[in-house]
Amino acid sequence: MVAEAATPRYSPNPKFQIINRILPASPMSQRQFLNVIGRDEAQRRFRDALCLKPLDVEDVPLDAVLGRVLACDVVAQINVPSFDRSNYDGYAVRAADTYGAQEESPRTLVLLNEVLSTGIVPQGQVGPGQAMAIATGGMLPRGADAVVMVEHTDEVFSHRLEAVSSSSAPLPEDQTRFAWPIPEEKAKLVVTKAVTPGFGVAFAGTDIAAGETVLRRGTRLTSRETGVLAAIGQATVAVWRQPTVAIISTGDEIIAPDQPMHPGLVYDSNARILADAVLELGGIPRSLGIVHDDATQLRQRLHEGLEAADVVLLSGGSSKGAGDLSSQVVRELSEPGIVAHGVALKPGKPICLAVERGKPVVILPGFPTSAIFTFHEFVAPVIRALGGQAETTPATVDARLAVKVNSEIGRTEYLLVGLVPGPQSAASEQLAAYPMGKGSGSVTTFSAADGFVTIAQNEEIVEAGTRVRVQLLGDSLRLADLVVIGSHCIGLDYLLGQMQERGFRTKFLAVGSSGGLQAARRGECDLAGMHLLDPATGQYNRPLLTADLELLDGYGRLQGVVFRRGDERFEKRTATDAIALVEDDPDCVMVNRNQGSGTRILIDRLLGGTQPPGYAVQPKSHNAVAAAVAQGRADWGIAISCVAEQAGLGFLPLGEECYDFAVPKLRWNRPAVVAFRQLLCEPDVREELERLGFNTRSCLG
Repeated sequence: MVAEAATPRYSPNPKFQIINRILPASPMSQRQFLNVIGRDEAQRRFRDALCLKPLDVEDVPLDAVLGRVLACDVVAQINVPSFDRSNYDGYAVRAADTYGAQEESPRTLVLLNEVLSTGIVPQGQVGPGQAMAIATGGMLPRGADAVVMVEHTDEVFSHRLEAVSSSSAPLPEDQTRFAWPIPEEKAKLVVTKAVTPGFGVAFAGTDIAAGETVLRRGTRLTSRETGVLAAIGQATVAVWRQPTVAIISTGDEIIAPDQPMHPGLVYDSNARILADAVLELGGIPRSLGIVHDDATQLRQRLHEGLEAADVVLLSGGSSKGAGDLSSQVVRELSEPGIVAHGVALKPGKPICLAVERGKPVVILPGFPTSAIFTFHEFVAPVIRALGGQAETTPATVDARLAVKVNSEIGRTEYLLVGLVPGPQSAASEQLAAYPMGKGSGSVTTFSAADGFVTIAQNEEIVEAGTRVRVQLLGDSLRLADLVVIGSHCIGLDYLLGQMQERGFRTKFLAVGSSGGLQAARRGECDLAGMHLLDPATGQYNRPLLTADLELLDGYGRLQGVVFRRGDERFEKRTATDAIALVEDDPDCVMVNRNQGSGTRILIDRLLGGTQPPGYAVQPKSHNAVAAAVAQGRADWGIAISCVAEQAGLGFLPLGEECYDFAVPKLRWNRPAVVAFRQLLCEPDVREELERLGFNTRSCLG
């Protein structure tokens, strides 16, 4: 029977009332955080205002308890097995009667006519010099203390042939052993291998003894535990009630994933991330939908959440620039209300922690990475505690920071990293940690990362090579079979997809061609995707290799100027003429590429030192360049032809570049690298690359 919801387990604490008084509500003013506090102080205030005890106990049928948390110890009421059970097909015997038995000098026993199949209670008993046929799982008869396996015996009796001949169809020999009644004293069992007392027998209670505690309170039930519960006949199980978590998305810019996209809008990814994170923690998410910037509607939805759920989460904010509407509404709570608003974290500074009559109310930042980090830092422990789970110790690994990182003094920073094996030539293989570096607004950063490094609030610079402790985002770390670091390309996306289909786990880190080449020189990757032009020779990639690297030929990519079709500054011109025309035009804005990329080197060479408007804007991919031009944030940039075609942009070709792979010689014959090399040579793969717009027949250098 499901217990009724418990009454609030909290008595208001007056020491928290002051926070609401010093944070006055002013709906039409833009406010800064008035009292940004450290992470530890925020945690203390939040937990002091909560009663972090498990919720109600409920009895749940066994077939519905997977993933639930035990509310009390489980004590077995029966023995498992409940009787002395045979582990083999064979014969129940007295072990002493088999002593000395060998192939050359077997022992002969009298075979009784009772056959012990599963579920049969023996009627007779085994006396000295006797044996009784028994099947796997059969109950051991009185007098027997061991089981001789059938392959170490042979039956000898005069009636076997008579029995078989009287049957309408011949019986296999194994059936004459176990199914055909043989008159007592006329069947003999020849034993060719001795057994010791207890051999082949699972005695009653050897697995589980009656009165034994088999599962402990606080255990989260998996299939392993539910099997134990079934084995002891537990039809219902006492478990803690699962915390219900109400999720409210806020903001005029937020739309549901099934709605059409328009400029200025954002799909609501946070609600999905948070709901599934709640499920992973054993809670029950309850979506209360999207609330636009309407204080009355938000207030109504908040109180609906407080009535229906144990925890209330709000995500996102106002798009009107009139302040944080969520915090204005939450500030109206008073028992005790807001306990912290603004925490010295990166990402996650805007988080707001509140409590209303014992129920946590948390406003998570709108950016996905900030939201999920602060959720796991502040909310996840609360859900686990309310659901009766013990606090967990996160898994960690040691690594070496691959590149220098600048942090912000005064804020604890969570740096998301990808982990790759270090140089294979090292005495002990080290892990290298690469910052993911897409910012708190990225949806993919968290999903692609292996873990994060915590940088203390008093650290401003963490040098490359520094030993760091990485907290894993999962329970364990599974390194990729093929690690690719360097420049992004949609052709590479296709190739890595093919590798995944063939059973290889892959990881790609986009750090630019130069960063990939350096990673290959350090032995931190299997492949470095690159398209670097050597100014001295005019060749791509090969002149830049060191003696410990091999070059794996890739494919050609046509680069050029991208622009919106119809722009007369570019139409019917060559790429170089168009650049010369617009590079000094203050009304013609370019979009650049990031330092270290092969395209950036080409751009700087074409511009010859000039920096047109927009030069400082440096996205990290061809697709981002095309998006900036297509959306009118820039008028031109340089990208590859297939990306321009996908975006519907005009394209003025500059020339073909080689996108190749630098491979550390020590990794050349690794199975995943060999498979990738073979993949590049397959006709079907080359045909698909051609279809995508790449040249697999030649690469100009």
